[in-house]
Amino acid sequence: MKDFMKIHPDDMVAVALKPLAAGAVLDVDGQTVALKEDIPQGHKFALTAIHMGSPVIKYGSSIGVAKEEIAPGSWVHIHNVKTGLGELLTYTYEKQDTTLKKTEQAYFQGYRRPNGKVGVRNEVWIIPTVGCVNNVVQAIEKKAQKFAGGSVEEIVAFTHPYGCSQMGDDQDNTRQILADLVNHPNAGGVLVLGLGCENSNIEELKKFIGPYDEKRVRFLVAQECEDEIEEAVKIVGELAEYAGSFKREPVPASELIIGMKCGGSDGLSGITANPAVGRFSDLLISKGGTTILTEVPEMFGAETLLMNRCETEELFEKTVALINDFKNYFTAHNQTIYENPSPGNKKGGITTLEDKSLGCTQKSGSAAVRGVLKYGEVVSTKGLNLLSAPGNDMVASTALAASGAHIVLFTTGRGTPFASPVPTVKISTNTGLFQRKDNWIDFNCGIMVEDTSLEEMGSQLFDYVLEVASGKKVKAEEKGFHDMAIFKQGVTL
Repeated sequence: MKDFMKIHPDDMVAVALKPLAAGAVLDVDGQTVALKEDIPQGHKFALTAIHMGSPVIKYGSSIGVAKEEIAPGSWVHIHNVKTGLGELLTYTYEKQDTTLKKTEQAYFQGYRRPNGKVGVRNEVWIIPTVGCVNNVVQAIEKKAQKFAGGSVEEIVAFTHPYGCSQMGDDQDNTRQILADLVNHPNAGGVLVLGLGCENSNIEELKKFIGPYDEKRVRFLVAQECEDEIEEAVKIVGELAEYAGSFKREPVPASELIIGMKCGGSDGLSGITANPAVGRFSDLLISKGGTTILTEVPEMFGAETLLMNRCETEELFEKTVALINDFKNYFTAHNQTIYENPSPGNKKGGITTLEDKSLGCTQKSGSAAVRGVLKYGEVVSTKGLNLLSAPGNDMVASTALAASGAHIVLFTTGRGTPFASPVPTVKISTNTGLFQRKDNWIDFNCGIMVEDTSLEEMGSQLFDYVLEVASGKKVKAEEKGFHDMAIFKQGVTL
């Protein structure tokens, strides 16, 4: 096992892969560095003198500016480095070669729907139009579990607090996310339960859903029936009978859509799990598949790396708007654009937003950006797509599912038990987390600091994702966890 890593030849810092003690003398590329203080795992130490006001280089890019003179061997963190980011920026398109070689097709066992879409789960979903009926849909879910069985894998209710007392785009965003879930192919059947007097009532929601299969999607208005629970359970039974007609069959990996997200990052995120997901993304795309990268605020500071990989200048301009629109969102609410990283990120070794973003964007691999999606927009272009959504774990993961992701890959250095509307694979950046929280973590990339190469790790992750797509349950699914969260952007009446 290595003790430390210098990520890029131009870096001024190296990252401790395990706790390093003060006084240790290290050989870094033929250069001797004596540590002046203890360096926790995932944290950085200086390889050279860094002068006050000078950029601090990691990943071959600036992660901030030195607040004081930093001597070789010193701990480099929030006490002596600050962000170097500003407000809105002007960008220039400098297109990079992003050619990926095609690779042999792979297959998983999925559910082919009549409309041509493919699901990796065959569940019956109960979706409320408004938060007022949350308790009702949970009661329906509980009573309808008797219909799960055979190829019907689960009966799931998704609750949320919205659907009424919202205005304009905020209300439309709620309707769009709900409609996206109604149309998601992981659901073999869907019951939409409305109250009857809400803004996002069923007739309004149908405008966003568009054409639908009446055998697959059913509607019920609670105010219009004597016992909405009894009536709903009957409908769920009919939906389960329809969903039960679907069986798994071989489907090419080119049909897979995978969302990519990270949360509770640490100093190893950009060295292990995120690059492994990036390698997975390239591998899936090389087979004709699709990946979606989101959490726009965690692109700040690394956005040019994505912009220059845009396939066309039009996509470059969309990516510029993606970044600047989110910056304007912060300033419009009188918030600091760079109020990041979180306390947990800092404890794990991430110093600035640039540091975090340069690690986060490793998940995108090296493929060309072929699509830029608005919040709630369903993916339509194969390859790497960027999606407008915030960094919040549940909101962003729900947004990925709503945009069509069959599965979400979630890398973490701190750990979290949350789920999303689709299978959410928790990928640890360090082995300690994997061993400590094996009830949360599905896949460990911590072994990359030992003897596993990036290529091998990416291939192992690809094989694991095919298993999940073929029906293997992730830890959150085993516990029956299913979460959703909608991006609230407007006033509440």
